[in-house]
Amino acid sequence: MKLIIQIPCYNEAGTLAIALAELPREIPGIDKVEFLIIDDGSSDETVEVARANGVDHIVRHHTNLGLARAFMTGLQAALSLGADIIVNTDADNQYCAADIPALVTPILEGKAQYVIGTRPISGIEHFSPVKKLLQKLGSFVVRKISGTSVEDAPSGFRALSRDAAMRMNVFNRYTYTLETIIQAGYKNLPIVCVPVRVNADLRPSRLVKSIPRYIQRSIFTMIRIFVVYRPFKFFFTIGVIFFLAGFLVGCRFLWHWLTDGGQGMMQSLILAAVLMVMGTVFGMMAFMADLLSVNRQLLEDIQYRQRKACFEPVSPSSGDDE
Repeated sequence: MKLIIQIPCYNEAGTLAIALAELPREIPGIDKVEFLIIDDGSSDETVEVARANGVDHIVRHHTNLGLARAFMTGLQAALSLGADIIVNTDADNQYCAADIPALVTPILEGKAQYVIGTRPISGIEHFSPVKKLLQKLGSFVVRKISGTSVEDAPSGFRALSRDAAMRMNVFNRYTYTLETIIQAGYKNLPIVCVPVRVNADLRPSRLVKSIPRYIQRSIFTMIRIFVVYRPFKFFFTIGVIFFLAGFLVGCRFLWHWLTDGGQGMMQSLILAAVLMVMGTVFGMMAFMADLLSVNRQLLEDIQYRQRKACFEPVSPSSGDDE
């Protein structure tokens, strides 16, 4: 049983050594533990620090492609290296590495294929009240969309089985955290949450540069995820709203037409027609989007089978991969 701990990195030379020093090399139930660094186009000494601290594998992006792409690159590399379990953590030592055994235990026991580390959000001192509220709100929305019981959706401290990793796809370039949970829920992968501890804050968050920007990107991410994974409900709901609005405006015109001949109410008739047509168009879009969603699911199933055929366990080798 091989466990690979992957760490996406972008200019993390200042904190990476601290994070690596905390990672365990021996875990009960695991035969071998290896470290994998995904260098996402760093311009500092991140790679040199990784090598100096005994990292087993380094995968490099020539330019900065973002956290989501780095996460997926790590999964692909870990699978090709024969990982049975993959743990993802941060290079800023945010998460307590001593909790990794607790993170992988549900997978070892066959109770889960995807495990999310739940942070004590309310007790994290360096989180502002607004950020705490947004974290909880985001988790609530993800629970509703995915049909899971994940308590800390933005947490990047998570473990995946080999099968779960082969089923993951990330379309969003901003972050992988929300989308992969929703995918796991839709694909009926058993998900378990375990409480984890956090360490002192070593640097400001790269994702949350400002609260307004974070809110904007989070809302856009959630809407995009909803469109991708619940297309029929999304477009059909909009269509119903437009159609009902047009119907009500049409009823108003009809009332005036029956009572006073509808003098001066021609604008209401035009508005009612436009709204009802828009509602009908969105309804048609809902059915078309649903068909596209079915096609995407079929393609994902084909991709999963290809990955199973390609990512056969191989002997690990150290060095740089492009």
